[in-house]
Amino acid sequence: MPENALLSSAITPVLTPRQLGLLRGVSRSFYLSIRLLPGPLRGPVAVGYLLARATDTVADTTALPRAERQALLAQLLTAIDTPPSDPSALNQALSRFAAQQNDPHERDLMWALPEALGLLQALSPPDQASVRWVLGHITQGQTLDVGRFGAGPQALDTEAELQDYTWLVAGCVGEFWTALCARHLPGFATLPTDEMHALGRAYGMGLQRLNIVRDARADLAQGRCYWPAEQLSALGLNPESLTQAVLEGDSHTLAHLTPLYQSYLQQIRGQLAAGLRYSCAVQSRRLRLASALPALIGARTVALLGQAGPASLTQRLKMPRREVQGLLWRLVLRGVSVQALNREFVRLSAQTSPSGIEHQCENPTP
Repeated sequence: MPENALLSSAITPVLTPRQLGLLRGVSRSFYLSIRLLPGPLRGPVAVGYLLARATDTVADTTALPRAERQALLAQLLTAIDTPPSDPSALNQALSRFAAQQNDPHERDLMWALPEALGLLQALSPPDQASVRWVLGHITQGQTLDVGRFGAGPQALDTEAELQDYTWLVAGCVGEFWTALCARHLPGFATLPTDEMHALGRAYGMGLQRLNIVRDARADLAQGRCYWPAEQLSALGLNPESLTQAVLEGDSHTLAHLTPLYQSYLQQIRGQLAAGLRYSCAVQSRRLRLASALPALIGARTVALLGQAGPASLTQRLKMPRREVQGLLWRLVLRGVSVQALNREFVRLSAQTSPSGIEHQCENPTP
């Protein structure tokens, strides 16, 4: 296959052009990964992502009463598990909810959700079961969020709660991805499937922890603090003081967060390295690139966060689109080799800790 065919191949035929537009609108980086997936994986991954993105929109719409969001989440999970014989009540609830969304992409997604539920039914029974499994865990994490956070800044209590949350909403996705690969592409990796599951779990949890650090400003503005209260207390902070410091740009108070902030970044680096090892074990170049992109983009984001320090909580940092495009083409031109992935990971991470990158890929697959 020509190298540029990696970028030009069509996405799964399960999705219409309008549905592809929805997918692109609600996720810039993950859309690239889905675009690169081998054909048998695109359908279940794309459908699972659209449904998860919709339930996340419900959970995150804090302008609506908690009870209303909990009720709609329950309706959605029931419809995902068992297609309703009469979907009119759910469709009406979705239309009302969509009309209250300010973001046009999220509004369109909610209006189109009945179609996404139909796409789920078009998958094979094993793939439907996998999508339902991962969505069950994701919506459990989202439901916990709705119940935890209400009026005023509130935090998770412990690191154990944070670990559990990152597995529910993202670690399980790494396991879901691995299960699909093992089903549709036997022998897809040079490492044992159990090890790939463990690496995929760590990878997903690291990406979610990265989201927590990167999105802290927006979360705190909505009263959600994922920095556990016990860890903040040890630094003389609490959810209220952290939120106030972010809103006021109080660098002196934010500096107190530095030890915890740096420890999170260090943990994320290790989990992203696990993700890169996962990707390097993958045999297919298409799947290797799709798997590696989040780790590489994440490495650059961690570098930006490390450079900014806790002051990043007053900003919005992400890898520029032109850098993502350049990264993609460099990898394609180098055949998505293990060596190319390693070099890019080290290069993208170098701004924070050039000597702190332990092993990335030990797999010699070309």
